[in-house]
Amino acid sequence: MKRRNFLYLAGMGVGATMMPDISALGKTVPLDYLPEPVDAILKKKMADIVLNAARSKGASYADVRIGRYLNQSISTRENRVQNIANTESYGMGIRVIANGCWGFASTDKLDNDSIAKATELAVQIAKVNAKLLTEPVQLASQKGYGEVSWKTPIEKNGFEIPVKEKVDLLLGVNAAAKEGGASFINSTLFLINEQKYFASTDGSYIDQDIHRIWPTFTVTKIDKSNGSFQTRDALSSPMGMGYEYMIPDENEKIKGLVTLYKKRYDMIEDAKQAAVHVGEKLQAKPVEPGKYDLVLDPTHLFLTIHESVGHPTELDRVLGYEANYAGTSFLTLDKWESKKFNFGSKQVNIVADKTQSGSLGAVGYDDEGVKCGKWDLIKDGILVNYQTIRDQAHILGLNESQGCCYADSWSSVQFQRMPNVSLQPGKAPLTSAEMIKGIDKGLYMLGRNSYSIDQQRYNFQFSSQLCYEIKAGKVVGMVRDAAYQANTQEFWNSCAGSCDEKDYRLGGSFFDGKGQPGQISAVSHGCATTKFSGVSVINTGRKI
Repeated sequence: MKRRNFLYLAGMGVGATMMPDISALGKTVPLDYLPEPVDAILKKKMADIVLNAARSKGASYADVRIGRYLNQSISTRENRVQNIANTESYGMGIRVIANGCWGFASTDKLDNDSIAKATELAVQIAKVNAKLLTEPVQLASQKGYGEVSWKTPIEKNGFEIPVKEKVDLLLGVNAAAKEGGASFINSTLFLINEQKYFASTDGSYIDQDIHRIWPTFTVTKIDKSNGSFQTRDALSSPMGMGYEYMIPDENEKIKGLVTLYKKRYDMIEDAKQAAVHVGEKLQAKPVEPGKYDLVLDPTHLFLTIHESVGHPTELDRVLGYEANYAGTSFLTLDKWESKKFNFGSKQVNIVADKTQSGSLGAVGYDDEGVKCGKWDLIKDGILVNYQTIRDQAHILGLNESQGCCYADSWSSVQFQRMPNVSLQPGKAPLTSAEMIKGIDKGLYMLGRNSYSIDQQRYNFQFSSQLCYEIKAGKVVGMVRDAAYQANTQEFWNSCAGSCDEKDYRLGGSFFDGKGQPGQISAVSHGCATTKFSGVSVINTGRKI
């Protein structure tokens, strides 16, 4: 098997494992099901049963999450619908500290007696676990906010859009790709609505309504003369928005080799372009291995940020808590303590942000009732911080959590998850076209594709959906089978600058897996088109 085919198939396999069947996320409900939100007064009464019962059983701290999770996915192929799943999951998770140790229990029976019994069970679990405790939980202080609420600022609720309208859109996307010469196309639309209520003995009663959306497709074209094929996935970004994301705004159009939009998405236009691109990929010449200056579009670079910056700055990975499942991190505490670890060039400024409008990770408060904010991870190329939750903050000498706690269900234990992690754009005016003009030998890469990275998030390899060769400041044509190799520190030190904020866009991961038992979360990564100098590129199509 050729290396290129191996990496492609392996990447598809990994992608499939990270894209769950949402029918397993709750009970199936009618396609037009749209329940009224549970009254906040009722949720407060249920929460108070938990908080009072926990105290009476000896808990020093307790919190409760009452969650209703709506999930919808529509999948099509060519001119037919393959699957429609519409599910609801509703229940509560109870977390307590007793005798210095955590305990957790959950229930989907929300009568008073069942709630009280689940709370008692959580306290019992904490007390039993405490017998094995070597060090009590140190919980960062957190003020109570009283009764507050937060909502994703959507314009159109995707669950209110008739399923037929969404099906017609996907079938229209498929038709556009087929008319453009594609052999096959499948398209999917994912919608998620999390209605979450959090309360704690700190005095918070927080009601949140969170929406996310992800339209995507894969276009394939076969060369019937030799049986070879090429594919191109959608260049869409999953977003923390409503159905308005599917309505393109001509004022946001970014024109170039590929037509994109800053915050909206034209799925039909993307499918038309994809049909052309797969034909070009079949005719494209293989890349010549060597050193290149890379121009990485946000549709590609977001994934490199996710894997090489987002994951290694998770404090639980740094401490080894994720070693069994996902590995550790090369960004050990001694590097942070030195206050001078050179993560990247001075052009590299990376922030964590749980408040960014339109992002997947945007919420008002995390799943510990911490008000969310923004902070530096990498400042002028130097490692300055990590991502923490309440029982980790003391390790870094912080007085409060950074608000990075999340659970994917009421039945899951909340734990440290990645906030939005983004590379800041350049300050001087610069377009991607101007950036390309200054490159003698380079590659321009768009879209996420197969990748590999080691368990310390240090040595890696990434390829793209589209790759164009740059010679003497001009794009001269498409090439294929290109992947760049580097280690994280080497790569980010080769960063030579980014386009300005006009080019800044969000990418993201809709199903990011972590933990045992496994959970998923959604997180965005923003950046502008960015240049990296002298990066090693290999040809993945050569036989191994």
